[in-house]
Formats: sequence, structure tokens, C-alpha cells
Amino acid sequence: MFKKILFATSASPACDNAAKVSFDLAQKNNAKLYALHVLGVPSRGFSTTVTDLRTGEEETVDADYRDWVMEELTTTYATQLTEYKDTALELAVGVPATEILRFARKEGVDLIVMGANTRDDDPESARSRSIVGRTMEKVARLAKCPVLIVNRPCTTCWKLFSNIVYCTDFSPAADNAFEFAHATAKEIGAKLNIFHAFDITSSKMGLFPSQNDIERQLELAQKKIDERYVSKLKDYDNYDVEIWEGTPYVEILKFAREKQADLIIMAHHTAEVPAEDAELGSTVEQVVVRSACPVASVSRA
Repeated sequence: MFKKILFATSASPACDNAAKVSFDLAQKNNAKLYALHVLGVPSRGFSTTVTDLRTGEEETVDADYRDWVMEELTTTYATQLTEYKDTALELAVGVPATEILRFARKEGVDLIVMGANTRDDDPESARSRSIVGRTMEKVARLAKCPVLIVNRPCTTCWKLFSNIVYCTDFSPAADNAFEFAHATAKEIGAKLNIFHAFDITSSKMGLFPSQNDIERQLELAQKKIDERYVSKLKDYDNYDVEIWEGTPYVEILKFAREKQADLIIMAHHTAEVPAEDAELGSTVEQVVVRSACPVASVSRA
């Protein structure tokens, strides 16, 4: 399914979980794997001196420094590199998100894998502040391909995804994510769980929905799912549909846990705005930082 996979890494322990999934997926798909590390941002203009993103120290990007970093990457992923040979280690200089997107575009990768954050001591660490890092947010927002975010140790998806949860709010972006979910489930023979959580926490003019309103919305959601998604699954019958009510990210996480999901697929934003202008939706962000399994953020079909 994937021919070229880009693993964006700082080679720190924060990327270990994403590394395991990256090498696994590449091996499973017999794909070319690029492990890209961005050395840092030039100190000034076109200076050859960069601020190392891990240490915060200034380093001169010469042949010796590149060789040293490449050796460190090779050592960090020595076991995986031995097990999967079709891997290329790559270095870049610049703003991490920009360089990751630039590399993905240049090589035409069809999947980017990264952690919710790349540094253990990042003040915006997902675990310390329950928000995703700026690099991940920008890559997910602007990438032309799906972005798989791995925030915790992945034990259920080893070698293969078998139980996929696709979440929809019926936005155009969610429809794009469905195309990816459908194609992925069909390709690998996984069960596809189509899920919608009706948000009962939002109110209009201070009025919360009554039980009759909730039941009416659930019936409407079922009709939308039948028309927009089930009607496109004539070639695939290994799916299920469920609709719950509550706080969307809470219900998604509960549903994924109940189904023992090994992959959650969502649109990276929900509002009907161009992907370039959209922020990472709060529901997606909360699912990313709390999910026990990887989350695929899809901005385009």
C-alpha cells in the first residue's frame, strides 16, 4: 500500500515508538524508508552554524559534524537497519517542519510517520502539556499525504493493522479521511469501524439538547453514514457502524479502547476551511496525545 515512507526523527527516545512503527510498516509494505533528521536552524542567514535542536548548542555543519550525526543515527537504529535494508538515512538543515515537508514533496512519499513530539524535554511536550508539538501540527496541516502520529508504545499494531477506527464529523475533510480509511482496510484486510460521536457538550443560546434532540441527531447521523460511507463499501463487508453521544474525543478514545483498535484515522481538522489555513482540531489533538494506538491524520484524499 505504501511505496515510500518518511520517518521524521530527532533520534531521541521520544521518537522510539514512531521508529518501531516506521520500520514495521516499511517491512510489511516492502517500502522504501527514509529516516530524516533535521540538524537545526542556521544561526543567521545562510550561516553554516546551526543551533542543534536536541542540545541547544551551536554547531558548525561541516563534514565532520554530518559524519558524527550520521554515525549516531546508525547506532541508534542499528537493530532496525540490520533487519530492514531498504532504509536511507537523510540529514537536512533548516526549520524541521519545513524540511520534513520539503523532503516529502521531493521524494513523493505516501506516508509520514512521526511522534506527537520529537524532544523529551520540549516545553510543549505532549505528555507535559497535553498538546502536540508545533512541528507535528504544521506537518499534519500541510502534508500532501497522511501523517501517522505515534505517541505511545504500540503493541497491538506490530507488523499489521487489523482493527481500524475511522471517526467522522461529516466535514469534507472527514470524507477525505474516509477514502484513506477505506483503502487501508481493504488493502490489509482489517476491520473498519465507522464511528461518529454526537457532541452534546455544545450549546446554542445556553440550551443543551434534550433526549429527543439527541435521538433525532443519532438517527440523522446514521442516515448520513449510510449515504456517505456505507454506500461506498459494496466491495468490502468487514465493517461496523456505531454512533455514540458525549464529548467527542472522550467517546472516540473509549470506543477505540473497547474495539481494541490498533489505528485511528481522522481528518486533521474539521472546519470547512482550506487545509493550509486550518489549525489542528482540538478533538484530533486530544485523541493524538491520549490514544494508546497510532493516529493517522489525513488532510487530503
